[in-house]
Amino acid sequence: MRRIDHPGPVAVERYVAVSGAAVPIRFVLEPGLAVDEAVAAGMREAGCIGGFVEFRGGRCEPFRYVMPAASSDPRYVAWYSETFEPDGLVDVTRACAIVGVREGKAFLHCHGIWDTIKGQRMGHMLAPLSRVAEPIDVTGIGFRDATFEAMPDPETNFTLFEPVRHAGAGSPKAGAPVLLAKVRPNQDISFAIEEICSQHGIASAHIYGIGSLNGVRFVDGARVDSHATEVLIRTGHFASLDGQTSARLTLDVVDMDGVISSGEIVRGDNPVCVTFELVVEALGN
Repeated sequence: MRRIDHPGPVAVERYVAVSGAAVPIRFVLEPGLAVDEAVAAGMREAGCIGGFVEFRGGRCEPFRYVMPAASSDPRYVAWYSETFEPDGLVDVTRACAIVGVREGKAFLHCHGIWDTIKGQRMGHMLAPLSRVAEPIDVTGIGFRDATFEAMPDPETNFTLFEPVRHAGAGSPKAGAPVLLAKVRPNQDISFAIEEICSQHGIASAHIYGIGSLNGVRFVDGARVDSHATEVLIRTGHFASLDGQTSARLTLDVVDMDGVISSGEIVRGDNPVCVTFELVVEALGN
């Protein structure tokens, strides 16, 4: 499997997962607000401090985003492109965001696909610089006692989301567990999900999240060779049957040239590049 060497010391733990008391959430992003402000308002109204939200349609103006890019700085194995600033209204076809905290404030890590006047594009939305133009419905999973917190990551030299239990929070409420998780570089994303679920006694689950992979291999034989990509999980499922575990992920991917690819990926041949953030929703456990 492909491997990428980051400049910092390799962390012993290759993934981190914490349980939380989760609730389904649905709210409307109000026009006139920056996307991060609008999402933060909806999360506060739901009484949640972190989680995952999904956009299925919506319009923004202005809209700003970046794509993955090579790094000229030896402190990083990859970086971001220039900021793209499409003219006019941008239609968000599909986007997923991990919601957490950075420097004490609500913060979004958001990947998505959008339609611009120059065609369909994909990348990393700059939520503070993108403004809601029309009401946008979002859905997701919110946590009242856990969140993702942005922390310096010595291995990659990035500031990355880390799942954490909220200070003073008690045990998660009884019921099927829901996990916030992070997978570190060079771990196959499917195998990591299988290990996380197995260690937490989860037999089946929906998987949500975004991250970066070092190239992508699809089950139909298609491939992405870019060493840095931006990825969102379009559909994700985990199942354990008769001692056999399997994670099936269908992804949307953009490479460093802006080429968008989609499809189900191969288990065992899709290593994380920088980080991958997940919400795991157990089913009927």
